[in-house]
Amino acid sequence: MDLLALSTSVDNFFWGKVMIYLCLAAGIYFSVLMKFPQVRLVKDMVRLLFRGKSSINGVSSFQGFAMALGGRVGTGNITGVASAIFFGGPGAVFWMWAIAFLGAGSAYIEAALAQVWKQEIHGEYRGGPAYYIEKGLGSRRLGAAFAILTLVSCGILLPGIQSNSFAIAAKASFGIDPIFIAVLYSGLLGFIIFGGGKRIAKVAGMIVPFMAIAYVALALIMLIANFSKIPYVFGLIFSSAFNMNSVYGAVFGLAISWGVKRGIFSNEAGQGTGAQAAGAAEVSHPAKQGLVQAFSVYVDTLFVCTATAIMILSTNAFNVANPAGGFISEFLPGVASGNFTQSAVNTFIPGVGGGFVAIALGFFTFTTVLAYAFYTDSNVGYLFRNNSNGNGYKMAITASRVGIVFMVFISTIMSADVVWNFGSAGVGAMAWFNVIVIILLTKPGLATLKDYEAQMKLGLDPIFVPERCGIKGAELWHKIAERSYSEELAALKEQEKK
Repeated sequence: MDLLALSTSVDNFFWGKVMIYLCLAAGIYFSVLMKFPQVRLVKDMVRLLFRGKSSINGVSSFQGFAMALGGRVGTGNITGVASAIFFGGPGAVFWMWAIAFLGAGSAYIEAALAQVWKQEIHGEYRGGPAYYIEKGLGSRRLGAAFAILTLVSCGILLPGIQSNSFAIAAKASFGIDPIFIAVLYSGLLGFIIFGGGKRIAKVAGMIVPFMAIAYVALALIMLIANFSKIPYVFGLIFSSAFNMNSVYGAVFGLAISWGVKRGIFSNEAGQGTGAQAAGAAEVSHPAKQGLVQAFSVYVDTLFVCTATAIMILSTNAFNVANPAGGFISEFLPGVASGNFTQSAVNTFIPGVGGGFVAIALGFFTFTTVLAYAFYTDSNVGYLFRNNSNGNGYKMAITASRVGIVFMVFISTIMSADVVWNFGSAGVGAMAWFNVIVIILLTKPGLATLKDYEAQMKLGLDPIFVPERCGIKGAELWHKIAERSYSEELAALKEQEKK
C-alpha cells in the first residue's frame, strides 16, 4: 500500500458516518440543554470579547479568542471550503453552516471546562482536554493519552496542511518555488514560537482580525457587484443541501458528510484544540471564555467560510466530482479544487485577485500553525506538570517546537493529498476522543453557564467559586479570585448574605 492509499484509509476510518452523526448529535444535545446560548447570549459574546486584560499568568479574552480563531481560520476556510464543494456540491456549504451553529454549543462546553480545570505551569495558565479529562473524569492515563494525541496531531500532522496549501497558492499566483516558501515560513515560525505563549498570542492578536476583516470585505464587495446572483447562490446552496436539485442528487449524501467534515476541520468545535487557547485566558468566570469561544466558531464559518463560498459560487469558479467518475459540473476544466478561490477572485479582479487570496492564505495558515504550536506547548506542560522547572520539561518544549518547524518545512514540499489526508485523520481522532469526553462532563459544563446567568440576573460581574457549581479539583480558582477579582468576590459574598 503506497502512502497516499494509506493516508486515505486512515482518514476514512476516523471520518465514517458514525463520527459525522456523533458531532451533529453532540451539537444538538448541548444546544438544547443550554437553551441555545448561541442565539440567546450573542450580545454577551460580543461584549465579553473586548472586556478583560491579560495578566502575568494569562492572556486576555481577546488574545485567547484570536489564538483560537487563528487556529480555526486557516486553509480550511479557503481550500477546505473548495474541497467540500468539489466532493459534496454546493449543498455542502449549508452543512458547514449547520455544524457551526450547533457546534457553538460544543465549543462553549469544552472552553468552559478548560477554564474550570486550568493549571498554572511555568507561570502561565494552561488548560484543555488533557487537563479536564484528568480532573473531571479522574483519569491521568486518559489525560496523558489525549496529550500525546494532540502532540502527534498538532505537532506533526496538522501544521503541514497549512504550509502546503500556502505553498501551492503562492506558486500558482506568483510562481514562487515551494522550497523558498518552506525556508521563509519555517524560519519566521521558529522565531515566534521560541518566544513562548505570550509572543504567539500577541502576534495572533495583531494578524487575525486584520486579515479576517479584509477577506470578508472582499467577499461582500464581490457579492454586491454580483447582486443579481444572490438568489442563484443561496438557491443553489439550499436546493443542493436538501436534495431538491436534480443536478447534484448524486452527491446529496456526500454534501452532508463533506460539509460536516470540512466544517469541523475549519471551526474545530468539539475537537478540543480551541479549548486549549481558552484555558490560557485571564477571566473571572469560565462561562465568559466559553461564550467568547462559541462566538469564534461563528466568525470562522458563518463569516469567513461563507465569504469563500460566495466568491466561488457567484462566479461559477468550481467543479463538482461525480462519485461514479468524471464531473457533475466542470466550470474550470483542469483546475484543482485548491485553486477555486483564486480563480474566483481573478475573474473579479484579473491578475490581482489570485495574489490577494494567496497572501490571505499565507496569513491565515501562519496564525493557524502558531495556534498549533501553543497547543503543543500546553500538552507538553501537562505531561511535565509535576516537574515544569526541570530539564525534562525544557527539553520537551524545545523538541516539540523544533519538530513543528521541521514538519512545516518538509510538508511544504510534499504531496498535498497525503498531507491533507493525514492531517484530516488527526482532526478526526481528536474529535472522537474529545466529543465523548465533553458529553461525559455535561454536568459541570452546564453548571458554569447556569451560575454565570444566575449572577448576571443579580446584577453582578460573575466570579467563579467552584463550590457554587458543585465542582471539585478546581482549587486554583480560589487563588485567582483572591489575587485578581477580590472586589467581584466580595460583591458575591455580600449578595449571598441577603
